[in-house]
Amino acid sequence: MNQSITQFEFEKSLEFAQRLDASDPIRNMRDEFHIPKHNNEEKDEIYFCGNSLGLQPKLTQEYLHYELSQWQKLGVKGHFSGDFPWMPYHEFLTHGFADLVGAKPSEVVAMNSLTANLHFMMVSFYRPTGKRFKILIEDHAFPSDHYAVESQIKFHGFDPKEAMILIKPRDGEETFRTEDILQTIEQHGDELALILLPGVQYYTGQVFDMQAITEKGHEVGCKVGFDLAHAAGNITMELNKWGPDFACWCNYKYLNSGAGSVAGCFVHERHHSNKNLPRFAGWWGHNKETRFKMDNQFDPIDSVEGWQLSNPPILSLAAIRASLDTVKKAGGIKVLREKSLKLTAFLRFLLKQELGDDIHILTPEEDEAHGAQLSLTVNTHGLDGKAVFNRIENAGVTGDWRYPNVIRVAPVPLYNTFEDCYRFVQILKESLQTDEQTAS
Repeated sequence: MNQSITQFEFEKSLEFAQRLDASDPIRNMRDEFHIPKHNNEEKDEIYFCGNSLGLQPKLTQEYLHYELSQWQKLGVKGHFSGDFPWMPYHEFLTHGFADLVGAKPSEVVAMNSLTANLHFMMVSFYRPTGKRFKILIEDHAFPSDHYAVESQIKFHGFDPKEAMILIKPRDGEETFRTEDILQTIEQHGDELALILLPGVQYYTGQVFDMQAITEKGHEVGCKVGFDLAHAAGNITMELNKWGPDFACWCNYKYLNSGAGSVAGCFVHERHHSNKNLPRFAGWWGHNKETRFKMDNQFDPIDSVEGWQLSNPPILSLAAIRASLDTVKKAGGIKVLREKSLKLTAFLRFLLKQELGDDIHILTPEEDEAHGAQLSLTVNTHGLDGKAVFNRIENAGVTGDWRYPNVIRVAPVPLYNTFEDCYRFVQILKESLQTDEQTAS
């Protein structure tokens, strides 16, 4: 995109928002989703919570019913029969995943859950020695990542107080500067065994420079992995080109595959043929040609599939396939990202114009530094943020609250509209009024 979305000229009116929607080339994608109703009425919610749980595509029910029918009619024969036999079912997702994260099909697979995948990846890529034993993560990492890293360090017999390098923004700042991250990597380079950072920070919505971090990490001799929970389906990526050793993500946020959906995993192709790389093995990672010979001599598949453990739950994979097909119908992640940048820029414009200093936006403004999410704090009227959040929720907005003081809202390009952004800001503006102001 030659012109930064932040340079577009907007107007703060409902009519302008409706004109933007009318000219949106993927406006009809909203019809592909079930939109919750406010208080079970006819009015649609303003659903700005795709960063936590995406809405259900209408294809999902069809795909699930098909697999239930196959099970009903065929029993065990469903593993090898029908249009989507269960035995290779995960393979039906690989091209969709590859397109989303900028990988080769051999580098991506659906398996396990996000934190489980992080653990399994650390089995292979956190190999501490007496000198090189530290893991660099962010000080305000998502708790599950912090727990996983701390437990891996303890498992290897090290003290987390010594082995965890916790990076944080500069004093008085809320987001990270890439140069500070790179400087920290350089500073601790000969002690670092692993860097594990998010693609998009869950609290602030900041996008990390994954390419620069990967290059610096490899330069100092450590492995690099990313948690893409808030990045997959949200921003464009080029994992194969950037070269991190691994990455993991969930599929229930921007990828709309249902609560607790099976997760995704990436392992760079340079590691695939290394059969001596330590891993926790299971039979679904064994050579497909000899898997059923049952000889108990593990021969890992020469791809990321070699890290699989068990046959995956087909109903969850069917929901992921429905989501990926919906994304494909929209034109893919690049089309979604283009709309997302414009949606979020319009929302930011309205917040600034209508609310000024009453609301503070933590999320960086540069196009390359944010995804769909904006993280907001309340600065006015003696109201705390949680009270304001409760008010907007009661008025028909679904976002989410993250302690200690952030309201997260994410206009998702697949199903949110510019009119959603306009109406949300009007609701938020009303919700910032104190009881005295409302009475007057």
